[in-house]
Amino acid sequence: MANDTLTGAARTDAEISGLDALEIAGREKEVSRGARLWASTWPKLAALAIAIGLWQVVVWSGWKPPYSLPGPVTVAEELARQAGGRQLWDGLATTLQRAALGYVFSVAVGLLVGLAVARSKVLRAAIGSMITALQTMPSIAWFPLAILLFELSEKAIFFVVVLGAAPSIANGVISGVDYVPPLLVRAGRNLGARGLNLYRYVIAPAALPAIVAGLKQGWAFSWRSLMAGELLVVGISQTSLGAQLTYSRELSDAPWLLATMIVILVVGLVVDAAFGAADRAIRRRWGVLDQAGQ
Repeated sequence: MANDTLTGAARTDAEISGLDALEIAGREKEVSRGARLWASTWPKLAALAIAIGLWQVVVWSGWKPPYSLPGPVTVAEELARQAGGRQLWDGLATTLQRAALGYVFSVAVGLLVGLAVARSKVLRAAIGSMITALQTMPSIAWFPLAILLFELSEKAIFFVVVLGAAPSIANGVISGVDYVPPLLVRAGRNLGARGLNLYRYVIAPAALPAIVAGLKQGWAFSWRSLMAGELLVVGISQTSLGAQLTYSRELSDAPWLLATMIVILVVGLVVDAAFGAADRAIRRRWGVLDQAGQ
């Protein structure tokens, strides 16, 4: 009897030791926030260094004259000069204001249309394919109609931005709602969720990843549409990034043109990072994110 007790105690100690070892091993795998930041940053820095190196090699090759394709140092100096003045910041503020206004309105329209189509079979049959067709239309194709309707004005740019972004957001909502498991919906109804509460507490959280993906794609379409609009509609008194691209091209100022393009690229990278953070937060909440590796 005593031997059995000792054996059981030894087995219990061994199991506890094994659990402790697993916990310690898990802690050892955890990395600091600085290490995670560096792990996600150095590939981007390496890609940037490679791109700049290739750019410089092309300049050294003499493929184009320096006044047509300046080197990275020349463009960096022009970017620093632009950053020291008001013109770049005024143009950036104008462009971001247009982007925010058009995108917010596109989100409202896309969410409402997407939810309505996802909920109604009649609407899905009537305009479901039309939404996809609108999404596939190039944004530049809307500008002749926009100029006819609104002339060279802010409304023309706003019109094209909304038509470029809203269909993508609506398709994201429709796709997210379609892929909500029916069992989850039935469970919500059994627990008393009906009408708007069913969408608020069951369908919307389950469809959130696809909705965020649609929002991200909608931003890409709206940003692209906005840049096309600002390149074409340059008669407006306000300066903008697109207008600066047009002016630099007309003046054959390659350093100014490339510096403005870099600013547009940086804005896109910042917004993409924001959507990436939102996506990681959703995956972490769903328990599908590796905590040690992120």
